[in-house]
Amino acid sequence: MTVLDTRALNRATLARQLLLDRAGMPVPDAVAHLGGLQAQEPQEPFVGLWSRLRAFDPAVLSDLLTARSVVRTHLMRRTVHLVTADDVLAWRARHDAMLRQRVLGVYRSELAGVDLDELAAAGRAVMADGEPRSMSELARALADRWPKPGPRPLGELLVAALIPMVQLPPRGLWRTRAGVRNLPLASWLGREIDPPAPDGSDPVGQALVRRYLAAFGPAASADLRAWSGLAGLPAAITAVREELVTFRDERGRELLDLPDAPRPDPDTPAPARFLPAFDNVILGYHDRGRIIDDAHRGLSVAGARVVLVDGRVAATWTVEADTVLVTPLRRLSRADRTDVAEQGRELAAFLSDNESHRVRIVASA
Repeated sequence: MTVLDTRALNRATLARQLLLDRAGMPVPDAVAHLGGLQAQEPQEPFVGLWSRLRAFDPAVLSDLLTARSVVRTHLMRRTVHLVTADDVLAWRARHDAMLRQRVLGVYRSELAGVDLDELAAAGRAVMADGEPRSMSELARALADRWPKPGPRPLGELLVAALIPMVQLPPRGLWRTRAGVRNLPLASWLGREIDPPAPDGSDPVGQALVRRYLAAFGPAASADLRAWSGLAGLPAAITAVREELVTFRDERGRELLDLPDAPRPDPDTPAPARFLPAFDNVILGYHDRGRIIDDAHRGLSVAGARVVLVDGRVAATWTVEADTVLVTPLRRLSRADRTDVAEQGRELAAFLSDNESHRVRIVASA
């Protein structure tokens, strides 16, 4: 079986994630191709798409949110994702059990004895008036009936797990600060989520395997589980295995992939790329070694914005006074610094409507 080294996996990942060459695809197609973008920080997906798409216009993404073509919702790993309306309707029921388990894992003692179906029905009854509510407002509406858990556990269970919800605009619009107002997905989109397959098969799980590999492969089943949060996909992998090709990584893990997906030459040049906080290209794997060193792994869960140099995390970045400030994690060559500075100037212009092209690279670590 062919062994793919770390550099080969890196270049394949960059190609799938639209980070090797910026793509000319429409914004909704990019959101769908990527399987959504992690979006608990509302402005971060704009940078993620700017790094991946040619001539990205942030107003287009804002328009997609207000037009209800793209939504903000709890999905993979119980985190807020930006996903297409079609995908959330198709995928949400498959994530139900995981979402419940993850909330209960945090608040098991507080929620002990709560009948989840009864609580869900009561929450839907409150939301049936069509009025958007914050999580705390919904919890308070039910606190008299369920006083023991407290508003936070009750609200998270309702909003993140029991009732498929969408976070309404203006939350998540370009350069807009707004609190979270929730509405049931079915109310916002005018369609109910797709029910599970009646015959006990798992077509959604099989679709998730294919979609994940298209955006993240080659990858191990543990990587798929880390991205989705779903444990019950072995049967789906078995069902589609004949469609797939297999490799090994340098640790001996089996890697699955789509036969015709891009796997560029490992020596393909990789330009500098600025990534937002919690970017999927890092969080979408159990083994993140293909793109970030173990010594820096904590950055990916701490919300640091990072810079890829030669395809790997090599710096962090922030913005101060319309200046993109880059802090290297290792010594950068003169060519690398030039590439990072050029991309940093473009990012500064994007973030400031061309009012600033300032970038500063601090002394190497």
